[in-house]
Order: sequence, then structure tokens, then C-alpha cells
Amino acid sequence: MEARLNLYGNAIALKFAKQINSAGKVISDSALPAATQELVKIRASQINGCGFCTDMHTKDAAHAGETSVRLHLVAAWREAKVFTPAERAALELAEQGTRIADAAGGVTDEAWAEAAKYYDEEQLAALVCLIALINTYNRANVIVQQPAGDYLPGQFG
Repeated sequence: MEARLNLYGNAIALKFAKQINSAGKVISDSALPAATQELVKIRASQINGCGFCTDMHTKDAAHAGETSVRLHLVAAWREAKVFTPAERAALELAEQGTRIADAAGGVTDEAWAEAAKYYDEEQLAALVCLIALINTYNRANVIVQQPAGDYLPGQFG
């Protein structure tokens, strides 16, 4: 399987990626816990059907010490007992933020209030920006049918 368009060999796509990767660095350097960041990226990528990002973020999370049990249960996080209340709030916000087009009214006040119990304003800003960013990556990769499975942890620095 090959991608419809080589995002890594196209001048416009590379310029765009450079800019959004800079935005991603702002988020990764924030006070939002790294494990939470990976869980959110994995869940949004699963919802969007982005195999490339799901592959990347599960491997990066495992490389950073995340357990296989938690990684396998991200898709069924509501029924899993392995996530903290804060992580569950972030996963709910990620799901609702990813499914904006599917839900009347977008993100609920309840989901926002639950996240605000566990994250301060800086962390909430990072979480909102992370959800927007991973959805951007997902959409680009899904549109071009970017193949999954060959990613190596840390491949993109």
C-alpha cells in the first residue's frame, strides 16, 4: 500500500508540517502530563481511523513506558479500570472534541467541567490545542491513506 500523496516529499506539505510540528512542541513542552497526551492522541486517532497516527502514538507511548494493558484498553476506556479520573476526563473531552460534527452542540458543559476539575487553565489550553492538532494530523493522513505499521519510536525526532 502506498499513500496517494507523499506528504514527506512535497514542498507544501513539508512547510505545513514544520509549522504544525512547532505547535506540537508547545503542547509537548506544557504541563499536561505526557502520558495523558499520548492517550488523547491514540483515542482521537482510533476514532478518526488513522492507522498511521495510531501506530505512531501507541509505539511512542510504549517506548515511554506505557503498559500494554492500558494501550489495549484505550478504545474501551469507559469500561476499563486502569485510567485515572483525570485521564478519563481528558479522554472524554478528546472524544467529544473529535466528534464535533457528529454531536449536536459539540463538547458538553459536563465534559468541560469534569476536565476542569483535574487540569488548570494552562493544561486545559494544552489539551484543547492537542485535540485540535491530532485531528489535523489524522485528517491529513486519512485523506492520503498514509500506510501504517512501519513507524519506529522517535522517528520524527
